[in-house]
Amino acid sequence: QDGDLKFSLESVKKLKEVMDGNRHINPRMMVPMVSYSPCQEKHLPEEFQPVCKREDAPMIFRRLSLAAEDDLCEICANAACAGCF
Repeated sequence: QDGDLKFSLESVKKLKEVMDGNRHINPRMMVPMVSYSPCQEKHLPEEFQPVCKREDAPMIFRRLSLAAEDDLCEICANAACAGCF
């Protein structure tokens, strides 16, 4: 969950995979993660398409990706995970 937006845990994990996949590009050619938006990635789950239309999409994607790190959502250690609290 990010604000009023809610996504499935599986989709957020897939988003993280997509975003992490871009880290293997030549570092001099990389866009800073703060401004990176995976909207052009072909493996981006469909439920994130409405986010792509928002100006704050890069920050939303970054927060969701951080929430999926180390599977913290599954043990309810991250407040961004819906249903934990």
